[in-house]
Amino acid sequence: MFSDFDFDVVINAIPFLWEGMQLTFLLTFLAITGGLFLGVLLALSRLSHIKVLSFAAGSYVNFFRSMPLILVIFWFYFLVPFIVGRPVGGFYSVLVAFTLFEAAYYCEIMRAGIQSVRISQVQAGQAIGLSYSQNMRYIVLPQAFRNMTPILLTQAVILFQDTSLVYVVGLHDFLVNAEIVATRENRLIELFSTVAVVYFVLCLSFSLSIRKLQKRFSI
Repeated sequence: MFSDFDFDVVINAIPFLWEGMQLTFLLTFLAITGGLFLGVLLALSRLSHIKVLSFAAGSYVNFFRSMPLILVIFWFYFLVPFIVGRPVGGFYSVLVAFTLFEAAYYCEIMRAGIQSVRISQVQAGQAIGLSYSQNMRYIVLPQAFRNMTPILLTQAVILFQDTSLVYVVGLHDFLVNAEIVATRENRLIELFSTVAVVYFVLCLSFSLSIRKLQKRFSI
C-alpha cells in the first residue's frame, strides 16, 4: 500500500501545512490562557461561602461539561455575532467557545488542587494575619498549581487535539490544510498519514514530559 507513497507531495505541502499548524498553536495557547484565568475565578467562586457565587459557578461547570464541544462551537459561531451586532469571524467565535468550554474543566482541576492544600496551612496563614486574598495568593494557589500542573498540561494536550474541530466553521487549521492538499493532489494516504504522525509525535512528547513532571512533583 505504501509502495507508491509520494514524499514529494508532503515536502512541497510543508509551508501550507505549517500555516495551518500556526493557527492550531495560536488557538491552543489563547484558549489555555483564557481558560486558566476564567477557571481560577470559577474555582474560587465554587469554593466561596457565598451561596449565589457557588451555585452560579457550579451551574456553569455542569452546563458546559454536559455539552459536546462541537455543539458549543456552533452556538458561539452564530451567537457571538448576534450579541456583538456585527460579524466577528470564525476565529473569534471559536476562541470564545474554546475558552469558555475549557474553563469549566480547568475550574474542576483547580478546585481539586486548592482543596488538596492542607487546611492547617490555611489556618496558619490566617493566624499570622493574612487576609483571604493574601492567603490564596501566597499560600494556597502556589501549592495548588504545583499539585495540578500535570493535570492542567494533560488537559492542554486534549485541547490541542480538539482544535481540529474548527473545520466546522471554515477555519484552516493543520488538519484542514492537509485535507485541502490531499484532495487537490489526490494523495489521501500521504497527507493523512503525515497528519497522524505529527499529532502522534507532538502528543506523545507532551505526554512523556507530563509523566516526568508527575514523577518530579511526587518526590
